Amino acid sequence: MRRTELEPVLEARGVSKRFPGVLALDGVSLALLPGQVHALVGENGAGKSTLIKVFTGVYQPDGGELRYRGTGAAFGTPMEAQRAGISTIYQEVNLVPMMSVARNLLLGREPRGRFGVIDAAAMYGEAERVLSGYGVETDVRRPLRTLGVGAQQMVALARAVSVDARVVIMDEPTSSLEPREVDTLFGVIRRLRDSGIAVMYVSHRLDELYRVCDQVTVLRDGRLAHTGPLAELERLRLISLMLGRELNEVRSQGLTRFSRDRRAARPTAPPTAPSTEPSTAPPAQPDEAAAGPHTNGQVPVVEARGLTRRHVLEGVDVSVRPGEVVGLGGLLGAGRTETAKAIVGALPLDGGQVLVTGLPLRAGSTAAAIRAGVSLLPEDRKAEGIIPTLSVRENIALAALPSLGRAGVVAEAKIDRVVEIFMRRLRIKAASPHQLVAELSGGNQQKVLLARWLAVRPKVLLLDEPTRGIDVGAKAEVQGLIDELAQEGLGVLLISSDLEELVEGADRILVLREGAVVGELSGDEVTEERIMATIAEQTIAGQSDG
Repeated sequence: MRRTELEPVLEARGVSKRFPGVLALDGVSLALLPGQVHALVGENGAGKSTLIKVFTGVYQPDGGELRYRGTGAAFGTPMEAQRAGISTIYQEVNLVPMMSVARNLLLGREPRGRFGVIDAAAMYGEAERVLSGYGVETDVRRPLRTLGVGAQQMVALARAVSVDARVVIMDEPTSSLEPREVDTLFGVIRRLRDSGIAVMYVSHRLDELYRVCDQVTVLRDGRLAHTGPLAELERLRLISLMLGRELNEVRSQGLTRFSRDRRAARPTAPPTAPSTEPSTAPPAQPDEAAAGPHTNGQVPVVEARGLTRRHVLEGVDVSVRPGEVVGLGGLLGAGRTETAKAIVGALPLDGGQVLVTGLPLRAGSTAAAIRAGVSLLPEDRKAEGIIPTLSVRENIALAALPSLGRAGVVAEAKIDRVVEIFMRRLRIKAASPHQLVAELSGGNQQKVLLARWLAVRPKVLLLDEPTRGIDVGAKAEVQGLIDELAQEGLGVLLISSDLEELVEGADRILVLREGAVVGELSGDEVTEERIMATIAEQTIAGQSDG
């Protein structure tokens, strides 16, 4: 191989980036070589997102040097980086939902005929040709928003790759994809590698890294912790580098964390907080469920009966008791998210009923659900969770404001106290409570959302993909917190596409398919194999019926 082929196509040399009160990158070096897939890993807040934004012109480095194709580079805007040949695929789909699939794919590069008018026929033909290579078979004239999230992600991928890129940066690209789509993505990545394109792959799913990546760089607290061939790095060693702990400590914690007796090993509940502090314990008298029966914790804190919505849910029954973690399993599109939204009143229903401690909850009212002690942590924290233009403090206090004042006047001291308690308890990393929440890492944004709903003292918490897109350390913290909350008597409905997370975190698991419950697992039945077998059996049965 010639020396020129070994030279990095994109390189950071001793790059630093500082924000008020935070050194996000501290002398980080990373080199992307042509024809290699390079994994970038680290805990939330390690600096991965900041480094991506430096590479793509969103941020300018405060120190160090960027080099592109052997010369010094300075990208003033993301458009400059894209024109140079650096494409980025973000975790959240970053396209125009109201435009057609074809326009999104070819935006700014539409084929044009005479007088500069867009040649629609040529555009549609080109879009169909490109997307067929990514396993997307659809009418390219339809609005992008009508596609599923996984298909939208594949459109974003196709757009990024089709701009004659020399570097493709992928930030959690599989977070919304089904297994078939993941296989298609990996096929595309291998084709990119074989054609000499450098790929930087950011993911918290270690199995994916070992399937597709050649090199790995580990960031920790804004510094370079390790770089080298991934195949030479044992999986537990990789985790220890990410966490900054000794290997034997990681092994010990791993055995505890993923023990099947995890439920029995929940941490002892902390002492009850003084009345002046917010508590995560269930409120004594929620509005809609004040008089409900409660006998030795056997009456469900929330119960859904026959939830039905045309083409979405088909007679779904779910119950959660105090201190119980109930998991919802199934493939994407099975109706898990829709079930949670229906329970909390965010999805209109054609039929069914929700009860809180035995009393009916007013249908279609999220406010009534919150007052009754039912809160939902949504799957899409960007679109349905955080308010990016508000501070960490404002985001945490938002739902609890009615209880933090009198006659419409909010007590600022009470807000400060609530925010201080939950930032400390959830170990939210921020320069201050007044830092914009949009500036935090994904894991810390997720903790802010969790703090918001814990601040209203819920009786049951519906968690939709609570660890999606966050790193190993933050994931362990969230899982440990779920255990702790259940120990305190909180009911939890856990939705996760990670089977291991469901198995290790739930007391019972309901398996859904096409909007219906097709199986319930408990005790020794709660295994990854049984979940997959239940899905497979029902899928085969459904195909036979068809």
